[in-house]
Amino acid sequence: MVKFSILIAHYNNYDYFTECYNSILKQTYQNFEVVIVDDCSAADSYQKITELTKDNSKVKIFRNDENKGVGYTKRKCAEMASGEICGFVDPDDAIAENALQISIENHKKDNVATYSKFYLCDSLLKPVRIFQHSRTVRNGKKEFFNVFLEANHFFTFKKEAYDKTIGINPELTSAVDQDLYLKLYEVGKFHFIDAPLYYYRLHEKGVSQESSKKEKLNHNWHQVILETAKRRNIESLFGKKIDQIQNLPEFLKIKQNNIVTKILRKFI
Repeated sequence: MVKFSILIAHYNNYDYFTECYNSILKQTYQNFEVVIVDDCSAADSYQKITELTKDNSKVKIFRNDENKGVGYTKRKCAEMASGEICGFVDPDDAIAENALQISIENHKKDNVATYSKFYLCDSLLKPVRIFQHSRTVRNGKKEFFNVFLEANHFFTFKKEAYDKTIGINPELTSAVDQDLYLKLYEVGKFHFIDAPLYYYRLHEKGVSQESSKKEKLNHNWHQVILETAKRRNIESLFGKKIDQIQNLPEFLKIKQNNIVTKILRKFI
């Protein structure tokens, strides 16, 4: 029976974590472990999580000696995982009760990762709408950079595939998931699950919502794409040298969002 590793990088998120944890306990598929790496949270947040999960043998908690950032912490999560299949769940989000079951059923021999549709939720984790850009991506495309976030939550991957990559960049403070996705894309096929399996909470402290962090997010995302292009030996995009492009995510969104590429995306 396949073992699933649920990976959680935690930092001062206990108040939201209780809903995340409850969604994990309700899973229809029960052969899993929960790997939590705490990034040196305030003592009360860390201690509360420890107390909440202390009687659950499926939960393994590790703690960084000092605040290291999300890249380092998520990398450590992956390193500590013992399951054949892994998936990150942010501590302020939640997963559908059949998320593990459906993901495992869709992990065939010829794919390294699955991803699904997901709900965008309000601060109380009530679904507002389904994220509109989730769709099947074309595998083996050298110029695929996931700039429209087609591949997103709930993203699960084979541990043996992750071990073929150089791993998550520990220096990143955002765009960490994109770094993971693009590296895995280079070692095998992705499979899209046409059902919402993840509840993504929108709130003012979220990394993608807090205005003070958006500039750093854009910088890190640019760096992730730049490093991806160099790994793939891509020197130029749309006739322009990679190193001359100041904002790769924005540049690619504009170039890939013309009428021709919009039509093509519907058929690939």
